[in-house]
Amino acid sequence: MSNILIIDDEKAIRKTLGEILSYEGYKIDEAVDGDEGLRKFKEKNYDAVLCDIKMPKIDGIEFLDKVNGINPDVPIIMISGHGTIETAVEAVKKGAYDYVSKPPDLNRLLITIRNAMDKTNLVTEAKVLRRKVTKVEDMIGESAPIIRIKETIDKVAPTDARVMITGENGVGKELVARWIHEKSARATMPIIEVNCAAIPGELIESELFGHEKGSFTSAVKQRIGKFEQAHGGTLFLDEIGDMSLEAQAKVLRALQEGKITRVGGDKDISVDVRVIAATNKDLLKEVEEKRFRLDLYHRLSVIIIHVPSLNERRDDIPLLVDKFLTDICKDYGIALKTLNADALKALQENNWTGNIRELRNVVERLVILSGRNITVEDVRNYVLRAI
Repeated sequence: MSNILIIDDEKAIRKTLGEILSYEGYKIDEAVDGDEGLRKFKEKNYDAVLCDIKMPKIDGIEFLDKVNGINPDVPIIMISGHGTIETAVEAVKKGAYDYVSKPPDLNRLLITIRNAMDKTNLVTEAKVLRRKVTKVEDMIGESAPIIRIKETIDKVAPTDARVMITGENGVGKELVARWIHEKSARATMPIIEVNCAAIPGELIESELFGHEKGSFTSAVKQRIGKFEQAHGGTLFLDEIGDMSLEAQAKVLRALQEGKITRVGGDKDISVDVRVIAATNKDLLKEVEEKRFRLDLYHRLSVIIIHVPSLNERRDDIPLLVDKFLTDICKDYGIALKTLNADALKALQENNWTGNIRELRNVVERLVILSGRNITVEDVRNYVLRAI
């Protein structure tokens, strides 16, 4: 049953609307003014709100502004008298779903509410589908370092604190960043990734901040940069240690002021972005050698999470191998293969210079080249001798 909140200082209006909507099968709550309505909105999940415009304490427009900051997906239908139609139209421009006039026309009211419910359902379905498509892989491991990382993520994710993730290539720094985003209040918004090492130095500023048409030879049209794309969400700056000093200065300004300027532009653009950075370098050593700004380092490293190498968490290898075996066999559409104890021990004793990424590749190789039961001989032939 859908929940609807009716906010109006006229008792007769509340009673009329409540009786009509209750008869149609909706569950109704009432509030006598915007102040009470805001309190109830915070305490309960509503599928739609009917809100009068002219009310004591908090009027309808102020209520709209406040609830948009709490849950912008709930459709707000404004109730307007003849003297407030222009105001109601203005409210729609500010994000209200629609408005109905007093006294309400029954058919128009029900159609408006039905359409509002359809919108709510579509928004919910879109979120579910988006989460399925962008489902974050589990963080596999029960070793002490991984447990500490999981605990740190749980503490830092609900905040907007910037995080620096350190560790060797292939240890799973991106996965840590994605879990911080997934457990944050920004999870419904995008996480935008920038691999600073993969972008030429002369293009990094355009990539991050965008550019205006004609700002340089190949700028044939305007481009929106990663900061703007991540507005309201998270920007993951991978391999931040490879960013040029000039780009570092502009990132520092964006973090300090919450504003960016596109290449070739002169207008400041406000951005609300949580920045998570990652590196496989010793940034303090980079600072000493004048390749990284100390002030940017301090801005980015409010929280530091170090992800250990696979060689430092060998006890997690059996869990990782089991996960990779299951996923890879499923992807290939073949029966699940098994790994005998000696083969698993050989994998645990191997030197994993490529970390988890290398381990997954090795398991995939074993699945392809080995029989139903993967033996220690398979590991010797296809892994140890291949290194």
